[in-house]
Amino acid sequence: MTKIVVLDGFTANPGDLSWNELKELGDCEIFERTPVEQVVERAKDAEIILTNKAIVNAAAIQALPKLHYIGVLATGYNVVDIDAAKKKEIIVANVPAYGTMSVAQATFALLLELTNQVGQHARRVRDGDWGASKDFCFWEGTLTELAGLKIGIIGFGTIGKTVAGIATAFGMEVLTTTRTGKPVDGARSVDLETLLRESDVISLHCPLTEATRHFINEQRLALMKQSALLINTSRGPLIDEAALTQALNESRIAGAALDVLSTEPPAADNPLLHAKNCIITPHVAWATRSARQRLIATAVDNVRAFFAGESRNVVNK
Repeated sequence: MTKIVVLDGFTANPGDLSWNELKELGDCEIFERTPVEQVVERAKDAEIILTNKAIVNAAAIQALPKLHYIGVLATGYNVVDIDAAKKKEIIVANVPAYGTMSVAQATFALLLELTNQVGQHARRVRDGDWGASKDFCFWEGTLTELAGLKIGIIGFGTIGKTVAGIATAFGMEVLTTTRTGKPVDGARSVDLETLLRESDVISLHCPLTEATRHFINEQRLALMKQSALLINTSRGPLIDEAALTQALNESRIAGAALDVLSTEPPAADNPLLHAKNCIITPHVAWATRSARQRLIATAVDNVRAFFAGESRNVVNK
């Protein structure tokens, strides 16, 4: 029977979903978490391994002679040394697009918290501030209507397009920038500088590459409106965190809402944890039950396709 090892199954399935369909495909062993130094020991007899964030580096790949397939329980697959796997003819497959609706929903959850401050006002009610008010209503700060605002979407893939559709429903004007500069459906295509200067909201949905690392830096923050809001549900290192902290604390932009940081979990001295008007959620945009269910189902289908000799979601052909 084929040996299948899940290196870090807890984040995808902390207990509210089932691994039964995967267990039907072989002798399946599931670990909640696996540090890099334990990957080889735990996967030594595995022909198939599944990983979310557990690192499968070149040394591990070389030390696992029975390994034929690596399934990534995510869309991004930078935790696997793709070149080393290809040299050993080990298939690597990912799970694209499983979290599109969930991430788009979270994008607006973050934006609406910045503009409507629902959580903040709910806390003030519990603290008694509304009860102590002389008026029938109570609010603090500025509440902002989205209709009529411009949202600049950087990264106009599946998630970016979904965000654009929701933004349009709110009455926002959508700007985006593309490498080709060609017009795109549902958005006005502009150059990057125009997008940064004109947008009231900027939402990041691009992959992390060497070209996009610190894409939002001091120079690009300086182009943004003082009233601009920055949303990141993509990858933490897209943003120079020191530069963003300074821009927020000096009120050079109005606010930021981030679901991702450069190091996760964050160090206690990450300056954004205490930055002015900065909302941070713990990398949960992808984690709705529906999205995680799709993630596991697709990962299992990928393994079935491997057994059938089919190529499905293979990233190292």
